[in-house]
Amino acid sequence: MRSLSFRLPFSLLSLISGAVAVLAVSYIGLIAVVMSYAALTVEFSQSVRNDESAVATLESQYLAGVARITSTDYAAAGYAKPLAEVFVRAQSATALR
Repeated sequence: MRSLSFRLPFSLLSLISGAVAVLAVSYIGLIAVVMSYAALTVEFSQSVRNDESAVATLESQYLAGVARITSTDYAAAGYAKPLAEVFVRAQSATALR
Protein backbone atom coordinates (compact mmCIF):
# COMPACT_ATOMS: atom_id res chain seq x y z
CA MET A 1 0.00 0.00 0.00
CA ARG A 2 0.98 3.49 -0.66
CA SER A 3 1.57 5.87 2.17
CA LEU A 4 -0.73 8.83 1.90
CA SER A 5 0.83 11.84 3.52
CA PHE A 6 -0.69 15.28 3.40
CA ARG A 7 1.78 17.94 2.40
CA LEU A 8 1.06 21.69 2.32
CA PRO A 9 2.46 23.74 -0.59
CA PHE A 10 3.71 26.31 1.94
CA SER A 11 5.21 26.08 5.38
CA LEU A 12 3.15 26.43 8.52
CA LEU A 13 5.65 28.94 9.89
CA SER A 14 5.11 31.34 6.99
CA LEU A 15 1.32 31.03 7.44
CA ILE A 16 1.55 31.85 11.14
CA SER A 17 3.97 34.74 10.61
CA GLY A 18 1.65 36.19 7.94
CA ALA A 19 -1.32 35.94 10.32
CA VAL A 20 0.70 37.67 13.05
CA ALA A 21 1.65 40.46 10.64
CA VAL A 22 -1.98 40.97 9.60
CA LEU A 23 -3.14 41.00 13.23
CA ALA A 24 -0.38 43.47 14.18
CA VAL A 25 -1.39 45.87 11.39
CA SER A 26 -5.05 45.52 12.37
CA TYR A 27 -4.17 46.23 16.02
CA ILE A 28 -2.24 49.37 15.08
CA GLY A 29 -5.14 50.50 12.88
CA LEU A 30 -7.63 49.99 15.70
CA ILE A 31 -5.43 51.96 18.10
CA ALA A 32 -5.31 54.81 15.55
CA VAL A 33 -9.12 54.79 15.25
CA VAL A 34 -9.58 54.84 19.03
CA MET A 35 -7.06 57.66 19.47
CA SER A 36 -8.72 59.77 16.77
CA TYR A 37 -12.12 59.16 18.37
CA ALA A 38 -10.75 60.26 21.75
CA ALA A 39 -9.23 63.39 20.21
CA LEU A 40 -12.53 64.28 18.51
CA THR A 41 -14.42 63.73 21.76
CA VAL A 42 -12.09 66.03 23.68
CA GLU A 43 -12.27 68.65 20.91
CA PHE A 44 -16.08 68.49 20.91
CA SER A 45 -16.30 68.85 24.69
CA GLN A 46 -13.97 71.86 24.55
CA SER A 47 -16.11 73.48 21.85
CA VAL A 48 -19.21 72.89 24.01
CA ARG A 49 -17.48 74.64 26.92
CA ASN A 50 -16.53 77.56 24.67
CA ASP A 51 -20.09 77.86 23.37
CA GLU A 52 -21.48 77.74 26.92
CA SER A 53 -19.11 80.53 27.88
CA ALA A 54 -20.20 82.65 24.91
CA VAL A 55 -23.88 82.08 25.75
CA ALA A 56 -23.28 82.99 29.39
CA THR A 57 -21.57 86.23 28.34
CA LEU A 58 -24.41 87.15 25.99
CA GLU A 59 -26.99 86.24 28.62
CA SER A 60 -25.33 88.47 31.22
CA GLN A 61 -25.25 91.36 28.71
CA TYR A 62 -28.94 90.78 27.96
CA LEU A 63 -29.90 90.66 31.63
CA ALA A 64 -27.91 93.85 32.33
CA GLY A 65 -29.74 95.58 29.46
CA VAL A 66 -33.13 94.38 30.73
CA ALA A 67 -32.29 95.60 34.23
CA ARG A 68 -31.26 98.98 32.83
CA ILE A 69 -34.49 99.27 30.82
CA THR A 70 -36.79 98.22 33.65
CA SER A 71 -35.20 100.64 36.07
CA THR A 72 -35.77 103.60 33.72
CA ASP A 73 -38.20 106.26 34.96
CA TYR A 74 -40.30 106.86 31.87
CA ALA A 75 -42.11 109.89 33.32
CA ALA A 76 -38.76 111.59 33.89
CA ALA A 77 -37.77 110.73 30.30
CA GLY A 78 -40.86 112.57 28.98
CA TYR A 79 -43.25 109.71 28.35
CA ALA A 80 -46.86 109.86 29.56
CA LYS A 81 -49.70 107.33 29.65
CA PRO A 82 -52.31 107.73 26.92
CA LEU A 83 -55.54 109.40 27.94
CA ALA A 84 -57.80 107.07 25.94
CA GLU A 85 -57.42 103.96 23.81
CA VAL A 86 -59.34 104.11 20.51
CA PHE A 87 -59.78 101.42 17.83
CA VAL A 88 -59.13 102.73 14.31
CA ARG A 89 -60.25 100.73 11.25
CA ALA A 90 -57.85 100.80 8.29
CA GLN A 91 -59.18 102.30 5.04
CA SER A 92 -56.75 100.70 2.57
CA ALA A 93 -55.93 97.03 1.87
CA THR A 94 -52.92 95.59 3.57
CA ALA A 95 -49.97 94.05 1.80
CA LEU A 96 -50.84 90.61 3.11
CA ARG A 97 -54.05 90.23 1.09
